[in-house]
Amino acid sequence: MADDKKAVPEDVSSDIATIKMLRIAQERGQETIFDRAVKMKQCNIGTEGICCKVCSQGPCRLPLTKGIKDGTEPDNRKGLCGATPETIAARNLVRQIAAGCAAHSDHGRGVVETFRAMAYGEAKDYTIKDELKLREVAGYFGVATTVKDGDKEKVRDKWDIAREVADIALGQWGQQQGEMLYLSRAPKPTQDRWEKHGVKPRGIDREVVEIMHRTHMGVDQDYRNLLKQGARCSLGNGWGGSMMATDLQDVMFGTPYPNTGEINLGVLSHTKVNIIVHGHDPLLSEMIVAAVHTPDMIEYAKAQGAEGYVVAGMCCTANEILVRHGMPIAGDYLQQELAVVTGAVEAMVVDIQCIMENLANISSCYHTKFITTMPIAKCASGKNTMHVEFEEHHAMDKAKEIVKIAADNFKNRKEVQIPTEKTKMVVGFSTEAIKYHLGGTFRGSFVPLNDNIINGRIRGICGVVGCNNARVEHDEVHLALIKELIKHDVIVLTTGCSAMACGKAGLLTPESAAVYAGAGLAEVCETVGIPPVLHMGACVDNSRILTAAAEVIKAGGLGKELADLPAAGAAPGWMSEKAVGIGQYFVTSGVYVMLGVPLSIYGAPKLVDLLEKEMEELYGATWAYDPDPISAAHKIIAHIDKKRAALGINQARERVLMDMADRQKIEAA
Repeated sequence: MADDKKAVPEDVSSDIATIKMLRIAQERGQETIFDRAVKMKQCNIGTEGICCKVCSQGPCRLPLTKGIKDGTEPDNRKGLCGATPETIAARNLVRQIAAGCAAHSDHGRGVVETFRAMAYGEAKDYTIKDELKLREVAGYFGVATTVKDGDKEKVRDKWDIAREVADIALGQWGQQQGEMLYLSRAPKPTQDRWEKHGVKPRGIDREVVEIMHRTHMGVDQDYRNLLKQGARCSLGNGWGGSMMATDLQDVMFGTPYPNTGEINLGVLSHTKVNIIVHGHDPLLSEMIVAAVHTPDMIEYAKAQGAEGYVVAGMCCTANEILVRHGMPIAGDYLQQELAVVTGAVEAMVVDIQCIMENLANISSCYHTKFITTMPIAKCASGKNTMHVEFEEHHAMDKAKEIVKIAADNFKNRKEVQIPTEKTKMVVGFSTEAIKYHLGGTFRGSFVPLNDNIINGRIRGICGVVGCNNARVEHDEVHLALIKELIKHDVIVLTTGCSAMACGKAGLLTPESAAVYAGAGLAEVCETVGIPPVLHMGACVDNSRILTAAAEVIKAGGLGKELADLPAAGAAPGWMSEKAVGIGQYFVTSGVYVMLGVPLSIYGAPKLVDLLEKEMEELYGATWAYDPDPISAAHKIIAHIDKKRAALGINQARERVLMDMADRQKIEAA
């Protein structure tokens, strides 16, 4: 693939802008993640999950030998304390689940804290933009939206509702007993399955802390019991922390509905101040978007010789401002260093998660100010590194301070090389937007989707999500899988960096259905006016896929629990611990999950059997792994066809109008 120092650009990415900027960085002697991936080989023992570091007697390494693999020698591997490969790999895996769930749920906690400050009048720069969503969310928390006024019901004040919602929501993190309130949003049979297996989460923080206790030396040494706690913790994130983050962000910033935007490094401007907002938390980026549209900030930019501002997103903060405002996306996780290499970025403003430490180094090679903003996410100082701490009580003031720093830096530009590549896309398919798009304002419904799955025009549904990973080809693993799925009439829901790959490749437009989708899916897309791949938001918004799946069950005709659906999930290029937490909450919810990068479990064969076989009996779904995206797509299709056969809809049918009684007959069959 490359010599011992540099990556070959054409081998590591299928994106033209990335290839161009990587070549420029290499010519300038500036190292990026692509080059570091060539230099640093992975640890074979670590990738198999069989290195234990939970006490100072280790690390204990238990390599899986050829003899054990082929059965010619017994598997007597043990650590100093006697820990088996299954115990070690399970500990490592559930610690990843805990870290991933903590990351997304702590994001959610920050959203709830800001929401609460807004509701109590302490964060005056925020407001309620979607009152209908607030009243819907109130119902999930058991908060009344009306009050008695004599013999009549009176609509309750939205701020009274918001304060009560905020207090109850914040309590979900520290709750010690009972079960989390949002679990009620899942279909009842799915909830019953969780009850049967004892995996209903009590409180978000409790489940994360319990994993850390159980995985301490000498505590839980049963790999099945460890994974049971991993399942419980994951549900606290998927049906708790992440879902509350998504809902309350919608209340404060607006529920996404379809709009257009542009993506790739070509969105940067030669004549405007370029500010990149990078990370995952929209609390600051929403304020920066608002700040650059104020008259005083516009005049400030002009005074520095610029025509205005471009606020472009990077990573999932990008998805947040895109789906609500149509603001452009500069790139994904693997493009963050390359954005700086353009020489056109005045400020790289970061919040939390997926921020490479090397941004400090590469920013020091250019005029770019690398600005950290969160107390939990600082970076060691570089020449251009600075910290402007964001806090919600003075949100707009902090945003304007950052905007001024960027504008002041415009005059310090030197050589600028912005690639021309950028692509238009249609985004913003929240669960509410899908329901509206299918049924209209007064009869919004998932019934048309169900009908087209039942009649065979749409084969099934797949949520393709997750990160980029420098160990696999940038973008291509996502695109190959997704193109194969939609070619076989599987509609795709996407979030995060996977959504960005689709945007750059032109898959997020209605017109792409005629080019890439099978005849049945293409017909539906043309009739409804949607792309074959629906952009649902940031990675925290994977909870939208769960709520959409619950709506499909509610619409009737496709089973009674999530495990019945002709549906699957996939993360072909995942890399972060968040992805492990997400994958586990999908599996625990009954959704088959295909990975293109392996979990670190394959040195523990019994654990592999639990995850890839036995979990079917427990939760109705399993993990799977296939590094070949085409082969992986066909395994997903086979799974969808198996579910269609179980529902009795495995034969394509002419479309017929079905009433609820017809759908209930299918459920009973």
